[in-house]
Order: sequence, then C-alpha cells, then structure tokens
Amino acid sequence: MKRIDDEAGLAALRLASLAQGTASEPKGPPDRETLALAVRWTLQRLAEQAPGHALEVRVPPYGAVQAIEGPRHTRGTPPNVVETDPATWLALATGELAFSAALAAGRLQASGTRTDLSGVLPLV
Repeated sequence: MKRIDDEAGLAALRLASLAQGTASEPKGPPDRETLALAVRWTLQRLAEQAPGHALEVRVPPYGAVQAIEGPRHTRGTPPNVVETDPATWLALATGELAFSAALAAGRLQASGTRTDLSGVLPLV
C-alpha cells in the first residue's frame, strides 16, 4: 500500500473530526473518501509508531494493519485482534476516547493477550 503523506492524512483527520462534531453536539459522518483517508493514515501511523506483527488492528471497511512487537503471525486468523468501527477508531487515535472505555462500552472487540493499545494511543 502506498504511504499516505502526513500532511494529507492530518488534514483528512481534521476534516473527519470536524464533520463528526462532538459528543454533546454531533453533526454526522464525514464523506466516505475523507473518512477512508483519515482511518488509513492513522492505521499507518500505528504501524510506524508500534512496528511488529503480534497484533492485527482492523477498521472495516477501510483497512487493517499489523503492529506491536512480539511473535509473528503467518497463517489463518491472528491470535491477537482488535476490531472497531471508523468513528471509534478515530476517537481512539486522537485521544477523544480511552481504549479501556471503548472496550468497556463494547465499541471495539479485542481478542488475545496483546490487544491493549493504551500504551500506543493516542497517535496524534
């Protein structure tokens, strides 16, 4: 996958965040292209800041990356997976939502022993 320029990714993240509004004043979802770019860029940042292959982070339908040092996964379903929706992922990536709060609220699914992303989030 082609690397997303940091300037373009950060601009998309800002637009996506503005479009969504705040918890007390929600506006609605950003356009699909902006949301996709913001999600892919933050996943790219995760892979760069916490390189490895022990955990797969999935944000369907926009992308997935492997991150976090540890045993390398090569076949079948990875033993460590975090999966969430785009809005939750962006809230985690920007620090608007804590990983533990998202997990407790059922806003993400985490399976495996290496799924706690608290040490690497927020990304921006």
